[in-house]
Amino acid sequence: MLVHVSKGLEEMEGARRATGISSSGRTGGRADLAVVPDSEVSEKAVRRRFTAEYKRRILREAETCKEQGRLGALLRREGLFSSNLVTWRRQAERGTLEALSPKKRGPKEKVPDPSLRRIAELEKLTQKLEHKLRQAELIIAAQKKMAEIFQMPIDPKEETNS
Repeated sequence: MLVHVSKGLEEMEGARRATGISSSGRTGGRADLAVVPDSEVSEKAVRRRFTAEYKRRILREAETCKEQGRLGALLRREGLFSSNLVTWRRQAERGTLEALSPKKRGPKEKVPDPSLRRIAELEKLTQKLEHKLRQAELIIAAQKKMAEIFQMPIDPKEETNS
């Protein structure tokens, strides 16, 4: 985003221009505009992430700052706050490199439970077997009806003997 500044700004301060008169008409049609970059911050903030090595280096440098004002100068030079040092010192006291590593923000991912996958497999198998059972029951019912129509006795003992 760029801001255009007119050279005749001093004469316009506090005054209004008449309706219908453009600023280019007042300056004789010349482009007397200087381009000045906008000093506003970016629209979307980007979270800074610091590596474990960077944190260790800053903590070592902070420990060497014994003279008054040197710690503040270090923080200003690196663009840090004293709360960063406090947090990093606490993490370092816990004693792990992982404590100094940047952490992913937001909700933690759920670790899939292996028993849930097994339950899903068993439920699928149950549905498949229930479907086969219904088909078998329909076939048996059809066989019984055909046996009645043709007047054939159905005796399980006779089938096993033959």
